[in-house]
Amino acid sequence: MSLQRSNLPGSLPGMTCRPGRSWPLGPSFDGEGVNFAVFSAHAHLIELCLFSPDGRKELARMIFPERDGDIWSIYVAGLKPGQLYGLRAHGPYEPEDGHRFNPHKLLMDPYARAYEGRLRWSDALMGYRIGSARGDLSYDTRDSAFAVPKSVVTDPGFVWGKDAPPHRPMADTVIYEAHVKGMTARHPGVEPRLRGTYLGLAAPPVIDHLVRLGVTAVELLPVQRFFDDRFLIARGLTNYWGYNTSGFFAPEPRYATGGHATGAITEFREMVRRLHSAGIEVILDVVYNHSGEGDEWGPTLSFRGLDNRSYYRLAGGGRHYMNDAGTGNTLNLTQPMVLRLVMDSLRYWVQEMHVDGFRFDLAPVLAREAPGFDPGAGFLDALRQDPVLTRVKLIAEPWDIGPGGYQLGSFPHPFSEWNDRFRDGLRRYWRGDAGMTPDLAKRLLGSAERFDHSGRPSQASVNFVTAHDGFTLQDLVSFTVKRNLANGEDNRDGHSENYSDNLGFEGPTTDSGITAARALRKRNLLATLMLSQGTPMLLAGDELGHSQAGNNNAYAQDNETTWIDWAAADAGLTDFVARLIALRRAYPVLRQRRFLHGRLRHADQLPDVIWRKADGTVPAPAEWHDPAFRCLCLELRMSAEGLNGQANAAPILAVFNAGPALHLTLPATARAWKLILDTTRPAAAEARAVSGLTVPAGAVLVFTPDEQGAAS
Repeated sequence: MSLQRSNLPGSLPGMTCRPGRSWPLGPSFDGEGVNFAVFSAHAHLIELCLFSPDGRKELARMIFPERDGDIWSIYVAGLKPGQLYGLRAHGPYEPEDGHRFNPHKLLMDPYARAYEGRLRWSDALMGYRIGSARGDLSYDTRDSAFAVPKSVVTDPGFVWGKDAPPHRPMADTVIYEAHVKGMTARHPGVEPRLRGTYLGLAAPPVIDHLVRLGVTAVELLPVQRFFDDRFLIARGLTNYWGYNTSGFFAPEPRYATGGHATGAITEFREMVRRLHSAGIEVILDVVYNHSGEGDEWGPTLSFRGLDNRSYYRLAGGGRHYMNDAGTGNTLNLTQPMVLRLVMDSLRYWVQEMHVDGFRFDLAPVLAREAPGFDPGAGFLDALRQDPVLTRVKLIAEPWDIGPGGYQLGSFPHPFSEWNDRFRDGLRRYWRGDAGMTPDLAKRLLGSAERFDHSGRPSQASVNFVTAHDGFTLQDLVSFTVKRNLANGEDNRDGHSENYSDNLGFEGPTTDSGITAARALRKRNLLATLMLSQGTPMLLAGDELGHSQAGNNNAYAQDNETTWIDWAAADAGLTDFVARLIALRRAYPVLRQRRFLHGRLRHADQLPDVIWRKADGTVPAPAEWHDPAFRCLCLELRMSAEGLNGQANAAPILAVFNAGPALHLTLPATARAWKLILDTTRPAAAEARAVSGLTVPAGAVLVFTPDEQGAAS
């Protein structure tokens, strides 16, 4: 089926068209005109549609005159930045064979750097006729241009000045996972017009807070252009988290001060520049596993209309979509041009937007070849050889819902991975679950059983107690049951097993005993996080005591549920977190690249790791599994191998007691010990010499040798 030829002119006054070039893909302005290049392997014809400045009126329609392989191109002389446009693709509408071309549907250019206007949900967005007895096999002839955001020709110019990426080693990295809007929507120190924006995130009070904490990188929830799902709008909700990408090169305009697409580019860059000037890196949470078009019942917005069979992984004959991401579709990264799209997007964000790394949502989807997950998949190989991308941080979320989707520890170097074993193990240990001491030992040493292979460093494990997906730290110690009714899904959504503990009362309470117990539990969890080998990640707001009222899946809550309440911040907890990060920074022994296995050091003939019980003895193999063994002591030195000139860096003794109070015998491997951290005394910043003491119930203590003190 094909659209009848339009009566619209083939160009506008002052513009002339000619065959273009096949590179770069997307729109590119050369000072005299714009070259457009678009991939489609199965289209019969592609048209460029130019729109009025307000995006409401289609002014001209031009046929792409050149095809070089599967890349179509056109050059329009006289066209300038700021021009709004869209694409229409002609070809077969044969859903059962994977083709869903429909030139009645205006398409967003996948390579556009900006899209002006919001998506307006309408049945006209569908390639099929809603209500037809033939379902998605039917064909809809309504023009969708009124409802689709318009692609924008942008000016690439931006004066970066002396901006320089910090290039901080992963061993020295402390990640802070944050939402652009949620971070500042309620910040009293940020100008009202900047709250909830890129510039708000880079406002002096926010940067001062990050610097004071000592975090070295902010990991932003998705900021690539996304839209609000139709079902959410029907409930009066929005896609707050942003995991529904519709533009892999365009920053989300809702976080720009004026909400304008081109302004978002400039303001995002300014945010990055300001954070860099403070020594803070920017990592983006990116969603390349699927697009926002959904399954066969979803809208035709871009990929589906340009070349459905190439862009998506299709099941059976091609009518239905593989759904490894749980969102209706899965992008086909085994197709070379789809892989190129992702690689071009990543390079753009590094080279043109100066970001410092990426966290890949549902990363096994990206590495799934025909037989299943493959550590040598084309996408992973392409990343690992790329001279631009190998110098930035790469972090995988190592699970999806597809077959063989749990792949913790399977990604190749230089990837790091979110470690949910660390999250669950720490929660269960401090909750008091029986038999968790051996698991704690594994987590403290970087989960070597998962990551110590192929020359990977301990920083391959990204350790976290909480993240955007799940309870906040405050809620983790306040609720045993999720409370997600506000999401409109009858509390069916979100994880049901959170390994949480309300410590005696469900929800908020004024009981001083319970609030004190909760505060101590939070400090213990945070201390364990910062004392573990690997890369620590802190959820924004946890250092302030932020609560989401028990909602552990706040993906649609763009309101005070998720916006951090700075006015109610727990200043004492903030001080404690800053102290923990400073302690980690001061002691290289806490952030070693090598995995530690208790081998003897040449420098002093002591093992780099010694496990002890509270009485100072080394636990026998059978004692590790004793349910009463709930106080674990870790004596830690620099690695027996790969010392990097730091063989004499100070060791530490860390005590983790999830059981009752008991006497502690300090080891004789130092002349004397001084206490530098006690989670039961968070305000006690000074170190003090000790010779023996009682370990409080539910506490973390940290000691270091006191060469000036008396022998113990």
